[in-house]
Amino acid sequence: MSIFTRRNAIKGIAAGGAGLALTGMSTSSAAGEPSTNASTLQMARAFRGEHQPKALPFDPAKLKGISEKLLRSHFDNNYTGAVKALNAVEQRLDAMMKDKDLPAYVYGDLKREELIRTGSVVLHEFYFANLGGDGKSGGAVLDLIKTWFGSYEQWEAEFKRTANALGGGSGWAIFAFNTHTGEAHNYWAWDHMHNAPMSRPLLVLDMYEHAYHMDYGAAAAKYIDAFMQNVKWEEVNRRAEESVAHK
Repeated sequence: MSIFTRRNAIKGIAAGGAGLALTGMSTSSAAGEPSTNASTLQMARAFRGEHQPKALPFDPAKLKGISEKLLRSHFDNNYTGAVKALNAVEQRLDAMMKDKDLPAYVYGDLKREELIRTGSVVLHEFYFANLGGDGKSGGAVLDLIKTWFGSYEQWEAEFKRTANALGGGSGWAIFAFNTHTGEAHNYWAWDHMHNAPMSRPLLVLDMYEHAYHMDYGAAAAKYIDAFMQNVKWEEVNRRAEESVAHK
C-alpha cells in the first residue's frame, strides 16, 4: 500500500508553479493483486494541464499611472505563474486519482490547490482584459450601475472603499452581476476562492500587493485611482450585456 503525507502530495507546487517536477505514479491494487500502471489509463480531459497564458490585450507602456515594468512583472510572474501552477496541479490530480489507496484528505489538498489556481487564472484574465481604456464609463453597464447604486459617483465611491479595505493585504474587488438574484454588487474577495454564487464579474481589480507595490509601495489608494483611469469600459459593458442576457 502506498503511503502519502500532505507534504509529499503537494511538494513542489510553489506560488508560481515554476519548477514543479511531474513524476509518473502507478496505482496500487489491493494486497495480493497486480498493480496497474497509471500511464496505461486514459487521462481525464479535466486534468490535461494544457492551459496557456493569454497575451496582454493592451500596450503596457501606455497605461496612465501604472508602469510597464510593474505590468510585465505582474503578467510574467504572477499570472503566468498561476497558469503553470494550475497545469501542474491538474496533471498531478490525474495521477493521484488513479491510486485507490490514496487517503481522501491528501487528495483534498490538491483539490484545494486546483480551486485556488483556477480562481487566480480566471480573475487575472478578467483584470488584464478590463484595462487599457480611457476610464470613461457608458452604455448598458452605466445604466446597471445607476439602477443599483443611484449614480455612478455613489457606485465608484463604494467600489473604491471596498478595494481600499483590502489594501496592505490581499484579494480582489469585484463589481459583479448575480444571475440568480438579478442584482449588481461590489464584492470583497479575500483570495482567489471568494465569489458570490452565480455572480458574473463585470469589473475586476487586483488588490494583491504584487499589483501595485512596485509603483506605489503601501499607497494602495493611489493605485486604485490609477486603475480607474485605465478601465476599459467597453469590455465591462460587453460583460454586463452578456450577463444580463443570460439571467
